[in-house]
Amino acid sequence: MQAIILVGGEGTRLRPLTYTAPKQMVPILGRPMLEWVIANLKMHGIDDVTLSLGYLPDAFMDAYPAGEVLGVRLHYAVEPERLDTAGAIRFAAEAANVTDTFIVLNGDVMTDLNVTALIDFHRARGAEATIALHRVEDPSAFGVVPTELDGRVIAFVEKPPRDEAPTNLINAGTYVFEPSVLDLIPSGRKVSVERETFPVLVERGALYAMPGECYWIDAGTPPALLKAHFDLMDGAREISLEGVVNHGDYYQESDVVLHGAASEQAFLGAGSIIEAGAHVRHSMIGAGACIGAGAVIADSIVLPGATVEANAMVERSIVGPGGRIGEGARLSEYSVTGAGVEVAPASSLVGERLPV
Repeated sequence: MQAIILVGGEGTRLRPLTYTAPKQMVPILGRPMLEWVIANLKMHGIDDVTLSLGYLPDAFMDAYPAGEVLGVRLHYAVEPERLDTAGAIRFAAEAANVTDTFIVLNGDVMTDLNVTALIDFHRARGAEATIALHRVEDPSAFGVVPTELDGRVIAFVEKPPRDEAPTNLINAGTYVFEPSVLDLIPSGRKVSVERETFPVLVERGALYAMPGECYWIDAGTPPALLKAHFDLMDGAREISLEGVVNHGDYYQESDVVLHGAASEQAFLGAGSIIEAGAHVRHSMIGAGACIGAGAVIADSIVLPGATVEANAMVERSIVGPGGRIGEGARLSEYSVTGAGVEVAPASSLVGERLPV
């Protein structure tokens, strides 16, 4: 079965990280977010994926020039202009010559969804389209999907006020489509699947939805990106990383240099250096990064090639690739620095993003 992964967005919620890289290429425990998404598809026998590209498409093609990752074939469909969700789906499906039932999913959602069960649910009901649902406490930032008992969708309500939401079951961003759905999507213009395509399918009685209680997170914000890392490190999800050795309290890739530093519930990327007296706790240190003597990294992400100088502290924050946090500087409360950004010694960032 073929799958289309939507990875064309600009990732504005993750800026400044996404000024220089698509969010799906930001590493989670040393692997691009995209690979975690594809890994779950592979578990369910899907071995042919088309990436619907728009923003910084070369980042994907350069990363996977052979058109393959994790044993899954990759194809690239680069939009000539922004086509929104449904427009992107139709464009990618035509590029991939889709002629049978296919999967569509958002590339910034980390989930352990049972895709096989979703396909079986779809086929058992003779649906044209089926949505995976996920229950949340506050549905106001999502599309909510009230259904009949058999799963037939009654309505599709996009981002309702919390006290007016008819249900807390939200659109989880994974769909099963029949090719007939493509005929409902006008070509050559922006088309929203949530606001245009799904309402038509509701009117036809052809849209179904399957609730689920599996792991699910939209990893498109700094707090959520941090949580996606922590959930893997803490065992909230099954973890399987080639080339990574579990040392009990931390995961370590090859050629890591630990000068007597303390590492607890951490991921230490290949070639990273942790100087004496540094303390890395509940954090990811990217490949080739350097943590200086006496520095403290807690509940944070230090991306590949970055340097955190002596006695600096990074807490609940993200240091961009190749960046430098000066000696004695402090980052806290979901501060984020972009690629190559330098933070001056002894300065303090509290909930800030550089550059803006």
